[in-house]
Amino acid sequence: MTVAGLVALVLLLVIAAYACAGGTDYGAGFWDLTAGGAERGERPRWLIDHAMAPVWEVNNVWLIFVLVITWTGFPVFFQTVFAAMWLPLALAAVGIVLRGAGFALRKPARRLAGRRLYGAVFAIASLLTPFFLGAAVGGIASGRVAPGTAASPDNWANPTSLLFGLLAIGMTAFLGAVFLAGDARRFTAPDLDGYFRRRALAALAVVAVLTVVMLFVTHDDAPHVWHGLTRGVGLVLVVLAAVAALATGWLLLRTADARWSRVTAVVAVASGIFAWGMAQRPYLVPVSLTVSEGAGAPTTMRWLMLVTLVAVVLVFPAVAYLYWLDTHGELDSLTDADLRRGGAGDEA
Repeated sequence: MTVAGLVALVLLLVIAAYACAGGTDYGAGFWDLTAGGAERGERPRWLIDHAMAPVWEVNNVWLIFVLVITWTGFPVFFQTVFAAMWLPLALAAVGIVLRGAGFALRKPARRLAGRRLYGAVFAIASLLTPFFLGAAVGGIASGRVAPGTAASPDNWANPTSLLFGLLAIGMTAFLGAVFLAGDARRFTAPDLDGYFRRRALAALAVVAVLTVVMLFVTHDDAPHVWHGLTRGVGLVLVVLAAVAALATGWLLLRTADARWSRVTAVVAVASGIFAWGMAQRPYLVPVSLTVSEGAGAPTTMRWLMLVTLVAVVLVFPAVAYLYWLDTHGELDSLTDADLRRGGAGDEA
């Protein structure tokens, strides 16, 4: 494998990491939006706040890696995509900022109107951001953003883009519900466990339907990707994603502890991302820009690999450890009772 091919593989790995980690947070925002009114949605939103608080900011680390690797390792690809689809990408960027601000400000806001406003901003942005990111990916997969392509609504408002956008929402809703069901068990809230299990199963069914529709749509609208998804490595990854999705559904239906459902859900989504990436080989943009044509200078690529290696050694273990602490309940915020006990111990 060439250096450019290796960097492209690293880029795909980081995209999958962001889709799974950031996607879980986007999914939590989706369920916040659909939780209902203040009384009905109080408990689901309580769980969403407690589950997201420790890790929601760190998930953007993967997005930063995606941007750095893209503009450094594949500058032609970066210029092509951002010039042709600046509008959906700009809307996605605004959504990332707004959802972060909404989530951070809705809890400390003193007035009910302020909490509702910030909560609505967080929830709506959590829905729109993955849609626009998915629409941009669909524009790439359908080959509508060849080098020199001018910005146009057709670049991202086409059948493949719209379907990828809906799939992005569905996958984030699926991941969010699976992880929230696990968090409900951690917080000993059996009612919320069942609540989010049912929603995870519903989201999984929607994703399955959209995936089937995608195969029909891409046959005519993105033939190169369809060919890659139905043959070779792409087909193997599609089958792996399907098996992992079925395993997740089976685990969610069990009455016993379904902690492994998180693992299988991540495998399902990550396999889908890899299936798309492998289906595009050897192109960054089918069928106009190959990996080798879009790569930066050889010296740049070697330095990029060195920096990536340093990140693997220093950053990735720290992020993985943070996720482990969060999923094992080691980062739960202190309660008033904890603070009182601490104060009493100091006085003693």
